[in-house]
Amino acid sequence: MSHANARLTPAGRLILVQRIATGRPAAHVAAEMGVSRACAYKWWGRWRAEGKAGLVDRPSHARSHPQRTPACTETRIRISRHLSRRGPVAIGAHLQLPASTVGRVLRRHHTPPLAACDPVTGQVIRATRRSANRYEHDRPGSLVH
Repeated sequence: MSHANARLTPAGRLILVQRIATGRPAAHVAAEMGVSRACAYKWWGRWRAEGKAGLVDRPSHARSHPQRTPACTETRIRISRHLSRRGPVAIGAHLQLPASTVGRVLRRHHTPPLAACDPVTGQVIRATRRSANRYEHDRPGSLVH
């Protein structure tokens, strides 16, 4: 499925490359289809290299994360949080890491904030700040007294 702002769906891309394959200039076909010449050549090149499979959407996320915190460091952060029950600033100072990195790792592993945890056991004892209930009213202004 194409994203909301895509000019061409995979079916539209197939039409584009079929028109170019008949010998028509790519610039003319691109103008008819409402895309740039570079876009037309991109889909034409992918179609020639991969066939119909080259016309489908590709993921936009990064294939690798070379700057991601190593797994051993993430484990040290999580163990330190479990044992010391301290926040990112204190853990970062202890492990000589930026507090922002520690906080990001804790969020990535869904570690609850210290305010929601029991200071002695570390178990979650408070609900999150977000309300699970959504209050809907039949008409605007119904809460005004």
